[in-house]
Amino acid sequence: MNRVFSGIQPTGTLHLGNYLGAVANWVALQENTSIDRIYCVVDYHAITADYDPKDLMKRSVNLARDLLACGLDPEKSALFVQSQIPEHTELAWIFQACTSYGELQRMTQFKSKGDTQSFVSAGLFTYPVLQAADILLYDANMVPVGEDQVQHLELTRGIARRFNTLYGECFPDVKPLLTEAPRIMSLKNPEQKMSKSSGEGHFLALDAPENETAKMIKRAVTDTGPAEDGEMSPGVANLFTILKALGATEAHTSLMADYEGGSLRY
Repeated sequence: MNRVFSGIQPTGTLHLGNYLGAVANWVALQENTSIDRIYCVVDYHAITADYDPKDLMKRSVNLARDLLACGLDPEKSALFVQSQIPEHTELAWIFQACTSYGELQRMTQFKSKGDTQSFVSAGLFTYPVLQAADILLYDANMVPVGEDQVQHLELTRGIARRFNTLYGECFPDVKPLLTEAPRIMSLKNPEQKMSKSSGEGHFLALDAPENETAKMIKRAVTDTGPAEDGEMSPGVANLFTILKALGATEAHTSLMADYEGGSLRY
């Protein structure tokens, strides 16, 4: 039987990008009886940036609650907090001895995140090794990911193969389960992915009041009409993506017809 592993950081309330990009897919996978499912609140990963220990504990519990509210069923999927299983960090230390410095240097996410932090910890640098341990500890052979995580998964495969060559066959070959989930962008800057770390106004929290969500949508960056080259601007495209992903098919079709007809100006 195939086994899926995936994790999510407790960095605050779930937002629309989290839900459409990951959680909705996790819930959908529960209908596939040929797959074992293991999902994890990866609180150790969250400490690679500034954090408050007491707040992190609260956020971990709240995230687990939110995942259950989104449809994860404990009868169908395992759900736990990473720090409750010490073997994650034990295996990560062993894997660090099977990972080259050069491989970690090539991780593009480290470069992009490191550029935004005043203090860049060694934990941020070795983050992908712990991620590999998270996956391989449970002999998972499939990981549902977006394209931005494929590089980390390739490293995981490399670590597993190197370990198996040195010490004997132990870990499976991991494959990405590429999701068809839409890439939801920031409402303030549609050139970047929706993220809580970018600050207020950039994301739509799932637990926000309806009136607050409406205000944020109305303030989203769009444009003043179709571009000269006929291409839809990133901000407008993002709103259309959200509309379609949330199942508003009729509204999406109608508004798209207005846009293509030149009557949808803002």
